[in-house]
Amino acid sequence: MTDTPAPTPTVPTHSRGYARLVLGMLLLVYTFNWLDRQILGILAPAIKAELHLTNTQLGMLGGIAFAALYSTLAIPLAVVADKTSRTWVITLSMIVWSGFTALCGMAGGFAQLFLFRLGVGVGEAGGVAPSYALISQYFPPERRARAIAVYSMGIPVGLACGVLFGAAIAKAVDWRAAFVVVGVAGALIAPIFRLIVKEPPKAPVAARVPVGQVFAVLSKKPSFWLLAFASAMSSTAGYGLAFWTPSLLIQTFQFDLTVVSWFLGSLLLIGGVAGVLLGGVLADRLGKGDKGAYARVSSIAWLITAPLFIAGFLSPSPMIAWAALLIPNALNVLFVGPVMTATQHLVPAQMRATAAACFLLINNLIGIGAGSWLLGGLSDAMKPHFGDEALRWSAIALVCLYFVASALALLAVKPLRKDWVDEPAA
Repeated sequence: MTDTPAPTPTVPTHSRGYARLVLGMLLLVYTFNWLDRQILGILAPAIKAELHLTNTQLGMLGGIAFAALYSTLAIPLAVVADKTSRTWVITLSMIVWSGFTALCGMAGGFAQLFLFRLGVGVGEAGGVAPSYALISQYFPPERRARAIAVYSMGIPVGLACGVLFGAAIAKAVDWRAAFVVVGVAGALIAPIFRLIVKEPPKAPVAARVPVGQVFAVLSKKPSFWLLAFASAMSSTAGYGLAFWTPSLLIQTFQFDLTVVSWFLGSLLLIGGVAGVLLGGVLADRLGKGDKGAYARVSSIAWLITAPLFIAGFLSPSPMIAWAALLIPNALNVLFVGPVMTATQHLVPAQMRATAAACFLLINNLIGIGAGSWLLGGLSDAMKPHFGDEALRWSAIALVCLYFVASALALLAVKPLRKDWVDEPAA
């Protein structure tokens, strides 16, 4: 039993084929979301050289510059989406973040680039939570984790596209052109998304609740806190590695920009896509009999991730490193479908976008804000002792956070069964 209001069932008014089309468009938008936020990683060496930045400054650009407003604005924008139109909020958000991505290519120094990255965060704040809510409206509970997993393919696909396209454009022109091209492309996709994706009916206005009440419901559920902080630990390691691994590979194996883009891009596409899809399938199948499985599968994945990343970073050759890094690149994103599905089921349907935003506030403020900055700062601090190996050992230290994530998720298994809000059939 829970102390939440009874969920309000909704009658589907769309075909399964159209639901898949909506999911495809949401995936496309999410791919650009991740492409725009992470393209900075592959371009970091060139930006560092031209703008004379330290690793700590680069880490701030990849972390707190993006996370500060991205995390804090997600909740008010989710409230707006719940009360008005989720599709319009996503569309306008994409236009804003794409515009600021293009402006990053015109930055003349650290301060300007920091401000433009803040703008990217402002835009992307309105894209994710409303998308989760739309998926929950278009897909029934028994297929929801798989749908969220398909949507979450935007993470590895966006990361891989950022690495591949960013490197290709930077090599053909320069790093500034890479920002401009991907920014303009995103702005062109936004109106197409709005034309295709219809706003489904929401709960009656009387059933909607303010953000304070949503957070009050979540705050009483131990599973929310355990899953949020488990994801935050994973995201701190994941964001840090996503930003700094290109620089680490260039430094370790003397790759040029093209080689490192294909090396890392293939890992992200093969491993990442397999990981998020496997997470969704496992959660839907195992979760039918035990809601705690949504937390358990994530815990197991994180437990295996850390030692495999360490083995990859200590590998003596590129071939061995690629093979060693493939599995952890799958397992470190496996949690997305299960955990986000569980979060959607901690509250009634009319609270879902706001609940997702509350979860993402914790996950992103810690994960994005600390990840790349922490790894960069560690490498600067360790350089007097480890020299050129400082970045490698900083990365190894950071991946130990996956052990913490695994322990927190395991603790969430039992309370999740109690906190789960069942959704009655339409």
